[in-house]
Amino acid sequence: MPTKAKKTVKSQKKAKKTVKRVETIPQEEKKKVIRRTYLFAVGRRKCSVARVRLYKKGEKEFIVNDKEYKKYFPTLEFQINVYKPLAVLGIKDYGKISIRVKGGGKRGQADAVKLGLARVLELLDSKNRKVLKAEGLLRRDPRVKERKKFGLKGARRAPQWQKR
Repeated sequence: MPTKAKKTVKSQKKAKKTVKRVETIPQEEKKKVIRRTYLFAVGRRKCSVARVRLYKKGEKEFIVNDKEYKKYFPTLEFQINVYKPLAVLGIKDYGKISIRVKGGGKRGQADAVKLGLARVLELLDSKNRKVLKAEGLLRRDPRVKERKKFGLKGARRAPQWQKR
């Protein structure tokens, strides 16, 4: 009989512990309204991701990773590629454009910036969409490097075959 009494005491202790674990549900918190002074869009290409911000007010600047875009993309090909959405629309007087880009190589980053900038310009004015779409600037390029498969030397390259 003494063993049964011990079990009831243990079960009572367990019941008390579960009561202590009950937490009160917090009251609803007021949501903060964030006012932004810029338009925001993301562009991607291969492994590169570009976060583009277009400030309507401010000096005329085009900054990529805290550098002027011509210094960040030193080759003329990449500079033309990055500036293409603005050139197609004929925009010269824009506000500050700030871009953070990471991942991949320079070519992938340039294409990611181009897509992000085109998306921001579409948000700026919905009339720009038709022109940008006709130029193919709103299309994300889905081509990425294919992974290596087992039993092969690369993604598709098979080991050299010998008859004898």
